[in-house]
Amino acid sequence: MELTNQANVKAGLEGAGLGIKASLMLFLLLTLLAYKRRDKSALPGPSWLLGLGPILSYCRFLWTGIGTASNYYNERYGDMTRVWIQGEETLILSKASAVYYVLKSSKYIARFASKSGLRCIGMEEQGIIFNSNIPRWKKVRTYFAKALTGPALQRTVGVCVSATNKHLDVLCDLTDSSGHVDVLNLLRCIVVDISNRLFLRIPLNEKELLLKIHKYFDTWQTVLIQPDIFFRLDWICRKHQQSARELQEEMGSLVEQKRQMINAMEKLDETDFATELIFAQDHGELSLDDVRQCVLEMVIAAPDTLSISLFFILVLLKQNPAVEQRVVQEIQSVLGVQEVDTADLHKLTVMESFIKESLRFHPVVDFIMRRALEDDCIEGYRVAKGTNIILNTGRMHKKEFFPKPNEFNLENFDANVPSCFFQPFGCGPRACVGKHIAMVMMKAILVTLLSQYTVCPQPGCTVSTIPQTNNLSQQPVEENSQSLTMRFIPRTSLSQHDTAHPVQEQ
Repeated sequence: MELTNQANVKAGLEGAGLGIKASLMLFLLLTLLAYKRRDKSALPGPSWLLGLGPILSYCRFLWTGIGTASNYYNERYGDMTRVWIQGEETLILSKASAVYYVLKSSKYIARFASKSGLRCIGMEEQGIIFNSNIPRWKKVRTYFAKALTGPALQRTVGVCVSATNKHLDVLCDLTDSSGHVDVLNLLRCIVVDISNRLFLRIPLNEKELLLKIHKYFDTWQTVLIQPDIFFRLDWICRKHQQSARELQEEMGSLVEQKRQMINAMEKLDETDFATELIFAQDHGELSLDDVRQCVLEMVIAAPDTLSISLFFILVLLKQNPAVEQRVVQEIQSVLGVQEVDTADLHKLTVMESFIKESLRFHPVVDFIMRRALEDDCIEGYRVAKGTNIILNTGRMHKKEFFPKPNEFNLENFDANVPSCFFQPFGCGPRACVGKHIAMVMMKAILVTLLSQYTVCPQPGCTVSTIPQTNNLSQQPVEENSQSLTMRFIPRTSLSQHDTAHPVQEQ
C-alpha cells in the first residue's frame, strides 16, 4: 500500500511538472508572438499585451467616444499612431501631409464601421454618408451633388433669409419666462425648415421631426462601432432599433406624400432632390429603400451638424466682442438696411474669416473615418488593405501652419491658408458633397440673425465650460438645457458702444 501511495505521489508530481512546463512553454510562445507582432509595427501605439492591448484600446473608443479617444492616443503617442477597433488595426493621423494624402487618394474612399450598426440605422450600402459599396455610393452621390450645387445653391441665400426671419418672428415660442431663448432648438428649426424648402418641399411638423432626428442621431453615435454581441442583447439595443425605425418610417411617409403631390400636379415646373430620387426609382435606377435613406441623410445632415456649429459660433462671438464689432460693422457697411443676397456673400470677408476660424478652433466634426481599399504606404509606413484610418483634423488644425493655433484669432486667416492645413469638410473624391452650400447657409443665417439681434449666453458659458461629448461629433450635453439658453437683444435697443462689449447677465 505504501509503495502504491509513493507511486501515485511521484506520478502526481511528474504530471504537475509537465503542466508547469507546458504553461511556461505557452507563456514563452505568447511572449514571442507579442514581440514579433510589436516588431512588425513601425508606428507607435499601445502595446499588444498578449491580446489585452486591442481590447483595452477598443474599450476606450466605446467608453469615451471616437473623437475623445483619437485625441487621447495622438497626444500620448504622436501625430501618427496605431490602435485597434473591433480587433482591426486602426491608424490615427493628425499630421497634415498624411491627412491630405489620404483625403486626396482614391485608395481611401471607403469608410469603416460596424456592419451590424450600419444595418441598424439603414446606412449599410445605402445613402451617401457611410456607404462603402463604392459603385452604389458613386451612383447616389450624383443626386446629392446635383441638389447641392447649381440652381439649388443659387436659391439657398433667399431660402435661408426667409426661413430665419420666419422663426425670428415667432421667437417668443422658444423663449422662457426669464427671457432666455432655447437657441439649439431655434437653430435646428431654422435649418430643417431650410432643408425642407430646398430638397423636399412638403408640409412638415418640424418639432416632431426634430425629436425623431435627435433620437436617430443618438442611436447612430451609439451603434457605429459596437461589437456584434451588442445587437444580440435585445434588452440593450431595442430602444436604438426603435429610434432608427421611427425616423426611417417617417421618411418613408414623407416620400410617399411627395410622390402623391407629384402625381397630382398637371405640370412640373422644376424638380428638387426628392423628386429626382422618386423619378430614379420609377425608372428602376434606385430602390424604395435607397430613396428613403437618401432623403433621411439629406434631412438629418443640417440639424445635428450645421445647427451645432452655428451654436458654438454664437458662443465664440460673445467670447470675442472685438470680433463681433467687426462682423456687425461689415454687415452694416455691405448691406445697410437691405437683406443679404447671393451677390453680397463674397464681400463679407470678415464673416468668412470668422466662420473659418470658428470651424478651426472648435469644429463640431473633428475627425474623418476611412478604410484602405488596397495596400499602400503613408509617410514611409506600410498600410495593409482593410486598415482603418481616422483623420484627426481637429487636432491637425491646432498643430501646424497657423500663427496662433491655440487662440481664437482671425489673424489665423489673414493670409491664404493652403488646403492641406485646413480641412473642415475634407477634400478629394470623398469630400463632403455639401461643403459649399453649408458655408452659404451659415453666412446667410448669421447675417440675418446678427443684423437684428445680439445674443447673450448664460454667465460663464464658453466653448470650454460647456459640457460636451465627442463621439461621432462634438455635441453639447443637453441634460441641463437651461445652461445653453441665450437672451436675444434687438440691436435697435443697443448703442454702438454696447455692440462692442459682451452683454453680461446680472
